[in-house]
Amino acid sequence: MKLRISLLVILISMLFTSCGISTGTVAEQKKEEISVLRYDKLLSEYVRSNSFSAMQKLVMDYQQPTKVLIEDVLSIGTVNDDSIAQRLQNYYSDSTLLRLLNDVEKKFPNLDQVEKDLNKGFRKLKKEVPETKVPFIYSQVSAFNESIVVVDSLLGISLDKYMGEDYPLYKRFYYDYQCRSMRPERIVPDCFTFYLLSRYGMDHHEGTCLIDWMMHSGKINYVVQSLLDYDNVGEAMGYSNEEDRWCKEHEKDIWSYIQANDHLHARDLMIIRYYMKPAPAVDMLGEQAPASVGIWIGTQIIASYMKKHKEVKLKDLLEIDDYHKMFEDSDYPTI
Repeated sequence: MKLRISLLVILISMLFTSCGISTGTVAEQKKEEISVLRYDKLLSEYVRSNSFSAMQKLVMDYQQPTKVLIEDVLSIGTVNDDSIAQRLQNYYSDSTLLRLLNDVEKKFPNLDQVEKDLNKGFRKLKKEVPETKVPFIYSQVSAFNESIVVVDSLLGISLDKYMGEDYPLYKRFYYDYQCRSMRPERIVPDCFTFYLLSRYGMDHHEGTCLIDWMMHSGKINYVVQSLLDYDNVGEAMGYSNEEDRWCKEHEKDIWSYIQANDHLHARDLMIIRYYMKPAPAVDMLGEQAPASVGIWIGTQIIASYMKKHKEVKLKDLLEIDDYHKMFEDSDYPTI
């Protein structure tokens, strides 16, 4: 089963089920150390110089990343098309994409810090969940499509979606609030968020309501915070210090607002999006609250549950999906 996940629709995209094709397996990276394959550089070499050797590597050595890029990310045909190699080169020969390829190479001459943090996180995850299989991780340029791609045993990082919020080309295609999440430091937490979402998806059914979405997303965020040793909930989410502080100061009021409006068990997608979706901000309590405040509250509920149930390990937490019972057992709010 294939799962494609885009950063800008972190949890709302989960409201609409999609399925695709299996692309098989790839050679595993060294179990001791994660090294991100610079597929983006190989692609750039082919596009710029029409390198036969680069194309051979793309279609022979890295068949699956190439298949995912062509068929799923770019949707420009199939790898079996006779003319697909030329079509791929022509696609990236657009002046904007040529600039993007060049800018990515300059911005990311190496991925040393990314690899270091990925190794740290996966070591902790494997310790907590021994059966964890580390995916084959590679970097690509998605032409501003998918941010993180999780397909079977593959995890692709689209470096062009992490050029920094002030990157000039972003101004043509994205709102300012969207650019805030397109920073290099968001690569690793996004990798773990989407990897975990692909392994521990939510069991959506007719009765699924806001509390389910809040706690499921909060659970994933709690685990990411634990794996990467973030100091607070907001940091794991990508909040600024000011946004995280606002939520802390208004936590009791936010909860009262949810209760007073009878939103906790709401199934209305508009209400769910209000609390969960990325946005510039949301009107709440007569102020501009940070977007996705539902994830922040959901993480607090999970933290309250874990504090009360110290015997529950991360592996157990990831497998729990009865969020209504979990909420009852959390003693939230304790403020």
